Amino acid sequence: MSFNSNGSMRKSGKSDAILDWLQMFSGVALIIFVFMHMSLVSSVIINPAVMDNIANTYEKNYMAQIGGPILFLLFLFHFYLAARKIPFRLDGQKTIWAHAKMMKHRDTWLWIVQVVTAMLILVMGSIHMWAVLSDLPITAARSAARVQSGPWVYFYLVLAPLVILHVVAGLYRIAVKWGFIGNAQRAKLNRFATGLAVFFICIGLATIVRFMTLNA
Repeated sequence: MSFNSNGSMRKSGKSDAILDWLQMFSGVALIIFVFMHMSLVSSVIINPAVMDNIANTYEKNYMAQIGGPILFLLFLFHFYLAARKIPFRLDGQKTIWAHAKMMKHRDTWLWIVQVVTAMLILVMGSIHMWAVLSDLPITAARSAARVQSGPWVYFYLVLAPLVILHVVAGLYRIAVKWGFIGNAQRAKLNRFATGLAVFFICIGLATIVRFMTLNA
């Protein structure tokens, strides 16, 4: 489903198919990054030294200095591709909302969840990346100091679940849309996606608590 600039639905063509492929590949790349990033940050639960060692390895290979800006550009590119299908005008939004309530279809609601979370992540994710990349190197102590200062803890209590919901919903929709999972496996995929989301949200919250209790 795509929309014109005035919010009305338009037909998709060959160029849209190519852009859909690019959206899928950029989305998969970002999903992989999110899981890798969470693995790095959540290692502080085991021991702050473990997180520091992993982050130090990234620093030595310039993955933060070079990879950070590249990641941000990929982040914007993916949003640009996804925005083609987002109705920004009020009449288009009303149409989507009416269709979602009428059809009562899980995948339609998941798309709405992705749209809403994407808008918030665009702003909050940009703030997070700027805060991290402007305060290198990444260490457990620096991260803890940031979480413990000002309103940052509330910021991450909102951002972490938003990212997980967006990523897991995206993973589910990629598997279904591109035929990796058939109709017969949708119920299993739904249970897996739900469990994955709950697991990583719990990990994210545990990580925030660990930073709050760490002597910065």
